[in-house]
Amino acid sequence: MAKKEKSLVIVESPAKSKTIKKILGDSYQIEASYGHIRNLATKDPKTDNLGFDANNNFEPKFEIIPGKKAVVKKLNDLAQKFDNIYIASDPDREGEAIAWHVREVLKVPDEKIKRIEFNEITPKAVKYSVEHPRMINMDMVQAQQTRQILDKLVGYKLSPVLWKQMGNYNLSAGRVQSVALRMICEREDEIEAFIPQEYWSIHADLSKDGKIFEAEVSKYKNTPLEKNVKNQEEAQKIVDYLNKSDFTVSKVTNKTLKRKPTAPFITSTLQRAASSKLGFGVQKTMQVAQKLYEGIELDTGAVGLITYMRTDSVRVSDDAINMAKDFILNNYGEKYYPETPNIYHKGKQNVQDAHEAIRPSYPERTPESIKQYLDNDQYRLYKLIWDKFMSSQMSNAEIANKSIEITAGDYTLKAGTSKVTFDGFLKLYNDSDEEKADDAKIPDLEKGDKVECKKITPKQHFTQPPPRYNEASLVKALEEYGIGRPSTYATIITVIQTRKYVEKKDKALHPTILGRTVSKQLVTQFSDIMDYKFTAGMEEKLDKIAEKKAVWNKVLKDFYDPFIQEVDSVMKTAQRVKLETDIKCPNCGKPMLVRTSKFGTQFLGCSGYPECKTVMSMNALSEQIEEEQEVCAEKCEKCGSDMVFKDGPYGRYMECLSCHFRKPYHKTTGVTCPKCQNGEIVQRKSKRGTVFYGCNKYPECDFVLWNEPTGEICPDCGSLLVKKVLKNGTTICCSKCKYKKEADENAE
Repeated sequence: MAKKEKSLVIVESPAKSKTIKKILGDSYQIEASYGHIRNLATKDPKTDNLGFDANNNFEPKFEIIPGKKAVVKKLNDLAQKFDNIYIASDPDREGEAIAWHVREVLKVPDEKIKRIEFNEITPKAVKYSVEHPRMINMDMVQAQQTRQILDKLVGYKLSPVLWKQMGNYNLSAGRVQSVALRMICEREDEIEAFIPQEYWSIHADLSKDGKIFEAEVSKYKNTPLEKNVKNQEEAQKIVDYLNKSDFTVSKVTNKTLKRKPTAPFITSTLQRAASSKLGFGVQKTMQVAQKLYEGIELDTGAVGLITYMRTDSVRVSDDAINMAKDFILNNYGEKYYPETPNIYHKGKQNVQDAHEAIRPSYPERTPESIKQYLDNDQYRLYKLIWDKFMSSQMSNAEIANKSIEITAGDYTLKAGTSKVTFDGFLKLYNDSDEEKADDAKIPDLEKGDKVECKKITPKQHFTQPPPRYNEASLVKALEEYGIGRPSTYATIITVIQTRKYVEKKDKALHPTILGRTVSKQLVTQFSDIMDYKFTAGMEEKLDKIAEKKAVWNKVLKDFYDPFIQEVDSVMKTAQRVKLETDIKCPNCGKPMLVRTSKFGTQFLGCSGYPECKTVMSMNALSEQIEEEQEVCAEKCEKCGSDMVFKDGPYGRYMECLSCHFRKPYHKTTGVTCPKCQNGEIVQRKSKRGTVFYGCNKYPECDFVLWNEPTGEICPDCGSLLVKKVLKNGTTICCSKCKYKKEADENAE
């Protein structure tokens, strides 16, 4: 009888071991490499301590990670005792690189070592991979090594520039993290530069047969109004006109629309949905998903519940489609399954389609059926993934839309509702809360019907600045720009917060003084590295290496030479940069600076050091900000919360503490505008921050003064008198002619 072969399976994480052991049986031993076992050498003068030789085709040199020497020894000892060695690291570039490094350190013949991969830890997938091993894909390995070299090169060369300029050795720059920081800082610049613009909407309560419904003015003489009603005076004119008008239904449109389900999750869409629907941070989402993938202890043993969670492919296997079909037909009926299966494709060219979208490994395991085995976070994320996948295989939803146009003289009003007539995939998952309106809110109307106007209401609005990024919207932006990869998003967002470049407040990402200064320095000095298109282009080149369409060391060479020249040039001229705050030193009155201790702790230090050695905690900065938040008399018109005054580069505005709704605030002078006679002169700021005084009816009235008006009239020319601040005091003089009030007149 032939001896039964024994096999060693090497995985990345020990958490998978139980699940895979249960599938493969006793003739297989499962061991873990615990992630990467080797890294680029850090102490090699020949490679400038970077781990690669730029003068020798960027040949990398690797060393065993210090903490992994015991792991490597154990794997080598075990490898001698087994007939077959299967390396089952993750099915992506990082996993392929780990497999290659493991093969390189094992002192056994190469023919004993086989590479296997599986997208889900199920009996069928794992057993199939063992029966169909392959060679290690060196193109994928070289793409990963190129990324590793690029990231180390940028980090090790740019970070010293920051150290020299800012005197802080805890700072770091990165090929992708610094571009993500730039996005957050530029959004903050947009918010600060934003000038709210006033506009009004006009709403009418209309009635037919005793049923009241609301319509909004949408057109004037068939021209869309949109946000063109700029002030209360214009709005009131429309109200007065409508109050004298008859209201007649001019058009009724009924449409039934079919809404298609969206694709199952990829990494970025899972992160975004978990953030918006569950309140999970990006890192938490990936940690919980990792556990669901590696295996959960059920009554039958450890089971991998979802497919691999790092993917940018929306592809679904035929087996999964068939399993979903059976479940939908058996549990929801034929109406809920489409005539042909839903197949999804992602439009971008740089999609790595090696494995599937994120889906449940066993669709028949409903969230409720295994809830008792999951903690709350695991259950909620598994339910999100299960619902999303199953809905992606279901029928379209049908939405009945009713749109009504009502004519009142020169104006057209519009009303509309939507009603779900067949829920289809919405039975399980809805990306938004759109189709919740009830068709019954609008009475049955036909063209030519007269309706009675009960009330006309003008509503004031202000345009709002773009919202700050949160983790979910930043992931979406990075994906849209083609920056980074699904496996890197969580790390990027974590690093920029750990480095104190960004802080999270109410889920929004706010750049710190340090972060904005770092970003400004890098953007100014290294425009290519910080360019969105350049960074995305590098990602495409890495993809081409993996696809045998580019040579890895040529990609590095093309990047290296101009980059090193740029770094050397900046290092020669680099000047110290101070992180100045608005806080004054309590002892000498000089500005306080943000400094960093040798332990990485930030604090405030006097700019007069060493003469003045005053230091304060960073809490003083946030305390001052809180103290400076003067509460307004009026409440937020959106949510009713307190509003505070804030100062931007274009003047003062009010912002809600809860929902961040904004509206402009202009300090009034109480002086009537002499040009239009309707407006009032208020204080404003120019784009350069210069204070001036202008009519609050701008842009209809463009009257301006560079000095504050007193309200008095010049006896010579009839123009307004203004206060002019000079070195020897304040003088009251004419805004146009040479008239000047004498001292005794001023005294009076």
